[in-house]
Amino acid sequence: RFLVPWTLQGLWVFLTMIVVIVINSQAGSAPPLGIWDGIGLSTWILGFGIEVIADQQKTAFNTDASNKGKWIDSGLWAYSRHPNYLGEILLWAGIGFFGISCFTGLERFAWVSPVFIYLLLTKVSGIPILDKRALEKWGDNEEYQRYRDQTPALLPRFRKGA
Repeated sequence: RFLVPWTLQGLWVFLTMIVVIVINSQAGSAPPLGIWDGIGLSTWILGFGIEVIADQQKTAFNTDASNKGKWIDSGLWAYSRHPNYLGEILLWAGIGFFGISCFTGLERFAWVSPVFIYLLLTKVSGIPILDKRALEKWGDNEEYQRYRDQTPALLPRFRKGA
């Protein structure tokens, strides 16, 4: 009865962590830091920052009683309907970039981790589930429809007046 959920959860953890496992299992001394390490660290910091700010903004929004029953469309949420997921994806991509200099041969398949995170959040759970729930809750609201039509789900589109 628990075999399938347990196996899927184990696969999820493995696919998520494989890039970190490969980086940490490198034998000998680490290669010198290079451009990919800088790109990886910068991408990780950007992703972490976006996720923390988006989560903080949503928590503050939801804590305000006057926002009960409303959707958040301010701060980072004015540019992306799911900036917290954008941050999570960038965070894992940064870890993947950080490992490029030490990946050889089949280790390059460790890039399945950031790709898996992206696909999971944009196609399986995350965005599809939250968008469906939002449509059920606010689908008849013209302001929400305008927000949904004008605000990308993930990658921000900076526009005048936003």
